[in-house]
Amino acid sequence: MGNGSFVDVAKIFIKAGKGGDGAVSFHREKFVAAGGPDGGDGGKGGDVLFLADDNLSTLMDFKYKRKYSAEPGVNGSGKRCSGKNGADLIIRVPRGTLVKEARSGQVMADISGDKPVVVAKGGRGGWGNAHFATPTRQIPKFAKPGFPGEEFEIKLELKLIADVGLIGFPNVGKSTLISVISAAKPKIANYHFTTLTPVLGVVQVGPEASFVAADIPGLIEGASEGIGLGHDFLRHVERCRLLLHVVDVSGCEGRDPIEDFEKINEELVNFSEQLSTRPQIVLGNKCDIATEEQIETFKAYIEEKGLVFLPISAATQQGLRGLPGMVYERLQQLPPVQTYEADYVAPVKTEGPRSFVITQTEEHVFEIDAPWLERILEGSDVEDYESLQYFQRQLGDSGILDELVKRGVQEDDTIKIGEFEFDYVF
Repeated sequence: MGNGSFVDVAKIFIKAGKGGDGAVSFHREKFVAAGGPDGGDGGKGGDVLFLADDNLSTLMDFKYKRKYSAEPGVNGSGKRCSGKNGADLIIRVPRGTLVKEARSGQVMADISGDKPVVVAKGGRGGWGNAHFATPTRQIPKFAKPGFPGEEFEIKLELKLIADVGLIGFPNVGKSTLISVISAAKPKIANYHFTTLTPVLGVVQVGPEASFVAADIPGLIEGASEGIGLGHDFLRHVERCRLLLHVVDVSGCEGRDPIEDFEKINEELVNFSEQLSTRPQIVLGNKCDIATEEQIETFKAYIEEKGLVFLPISAATQQGLRGLPGMVYERLQQLPPVQTYEADYVAPVKTEGPRSFVITQTEEHVFEIDAPWLERILEGSDVEDYESLQYFQRQLGDSGILDELVKRGVQEDDTIKIGEFEFDYVF
């Protein structure tokens, strides 16, 4: 939606699990003087994944918990026993949430599909000493520690979509109502816009249960012709799944509540045919100053239409305590809100099966992103001279070394490839 729309933002820190350490252990057996090395490998650390959840419509929960860590892998042990992998951590967010790296602002993931997306990868487990035995070195006393998991400070961004729209004449108390049901809970973010734009309130009902309410102003003042608010807002409120129709039952300004109710519904059809078909809950406001008879007459009229009527007073907060829960329950029975299409474009990389991206992350640190090269590395024994030669040839043939030289790499700079680190040596 144009002009930056209505956005809910949260900043959190995520950390994937560290890999378990490899074990240094030697085989002990009766009658065998010195058994060989049998230390097992450490387990892989857990990943941090994000999953779209249609029951969530705001990022409210992330305002209270900001650090999320997956489980580390378990260390290896003797008898070649490998450590258990750490459990993954799944973070649930509303569909359509963008995950951005906080510092650069680059989009890391768009959580719009149904599959969980890995954002931080767990560290690989370290090798136990069983891996390091060679004919000449039969009793290796070392093992590899586990690799650290990825960690990021990330920014979550969600274009807020109002679930609930408030309709009614000006001055019937809609803004008061939003501020009260929002502010009745201290956990509220009120989104204020310029004079003619709507007030959005995020209403927290419980943990992982909140909804967005929007005051739909100016139905009467020609808004159906798009005056004042513009079509962005109309597009926004058309996504509301439920309408709260606020009517002043006291008629304190010399108006008739039944007439008001019909007039607004008529305007609603002109404003948006789609919106006029949404289910309504009718709130009779200013019940504190209305007569019993006024309330009863209006209630009978509304209930005859098969609608739910709730007497309230925004000023004295009468009848409001149960309202958020009732609205939330009703939303659970309605189909989920339409979501936004993703507008993220992936960055361009060098083409071909041996593509790579080099990023200089610090003064003497270069990171090479090349999954094919990581696979070669994982399969080679970096302690072994021939393996190392083969790997260096790959670096040369692919053009990576030339590119590093172009970037001004110096002796002893750190080169990172996936979870591996090397010193650059001429």
